[in-house]
Amino acid sequence: MNSSSSSRAVSNLGRLLGCLQTPFTMSHPFPNPNPNPNPKPNPNPAAVSAYYQTRAAHHAVVTTDWLAQAQAAVGFPPSSPRDSSSSASGKGAAVVPGDNGSFSVIAVFNEWRKQPDLAEAVAAIRALAAVIRSSEATTMMELEIELKKASDCLKSWDATSISLTAGCDLFMRYVTRTSALEYEDFNSAKSRLIERAEKFGEISQKARRIIAMLSQDFIFDGCTILVHGFSRVVLEVLKTAAQNKKLFRVLCTEGRPDRTGLRLSNELAKLDVPVKLLIDSAVAYTMDEADMVLVGADGVVESGGIINMMGTYQIALVAHGMSKPVYVAAESYKFARLYPLDQKDMAPALRPIDFGVPIPSKVEVEMSARDYTPPQYLTLLFTDLGVLTPSVVSNELIQLYL
Repeated sequence: MNSSSSSRAVSNLGRLLGCLQTPFTMSHPFPNPNPNPNPKPNPNPAAVSAYYQTRAAHHAVVTTDWLAQAQAAVGFPPSSPRDSSSSASGKGAAVVPGDNGSFSVIAVFNEWRKQPDLAEAVAAIRALAAVIRSSEATTMMELEIELKKASDCLKSWDATSISLTAGCDLFMRYVTRTSALEYEDFNSAKSRLIERAEKFGEISQKARRIIAMLSQDFIFDGCTILVHGFSRVVLEVLKTAAQNKKLFRVLCTEGRPDRTGLRLSNELAKLDVPVKLLIDSAVAYTMDEADMVLVGADGVVESGGIINMMGTYQIALVAHGMSKPVYVAAESYKFARLYPLDQKDMAPALRPIDFGVPIPSKVEVEMSARDYTPPQYLTLLFTDLGVLTPSVVSNELIQLYL
């Protein structure tokens, strides 16, 4: 190579290196592997999910004072309580058209929610039944439009609640299967709709008891059950087992940050059930003591997996690695038409977290309230439709939504 060629090669190499050192500013779909280590705090943080406001109102261990302190710890302004005149979307009162502003489905929903043992989805189902009873529509089309508006308003009350959305959708499918053409007049058709709405509400309200009865064959004398956080259907299963004089022991996680597992341990202690309270990070350490894992679910998705309280996924992973069965207790009104592919493939439900110490503004806090557990880590699902394998869930969803 002559000297001129060598000079051009060196010059070209220099320009190439210069280009590589120049910041790459083109917009592209790949995430930056070296994000800004000192990001500015979000000036408009998202509101805490209504799911956790409901938990604060219903669970004795969690108080509204705790909620306000936790929100302050992460820089949230204290949330104003949800009243019957507004929805989460800020669209105002959920007044059913045609009632001259006299009926609010959110108000009825909130009245039902005051019952601490009633699930949010069942409260919504009861509120939708009230919409049909109070409607002044004169045709089936008008009635269905009113019902759809009320359902959409309830779902917007907390868009992050999977069971609330699924319960409203299932109610609409179940009730509107009745055709107006089957009856001679509108009043007969409306009466049939009211009858179906009441029946669906009763079935949903009894679901927890049905699950408790179906699951008893899987709880044997001398077994140790690991549970996570607080679930009313899991408590019903364990309460029924205790009433049946079964001898078992429970390992109960604390359920940080809102300590719902502490409440479950208190309830079990009242039943004279031997219980050991664990910190959440001690699950792997104590898994060899457990014979099974029993958890609830915020939602059951089409893949057969579940969306539940944060930490459920890692518990299922540990149990799977140690060949322990993982059972899920979930009502059928939590069956949702969702198919998440990974942990981030769902709308986030945020929760307040109080670490007990000031958190620097440059420190990012993970506030996601739930995770997704894929079906391969679950053994069986105890539902009011029967004891199902994860692979059967898709078929059941098809039947429910037909």
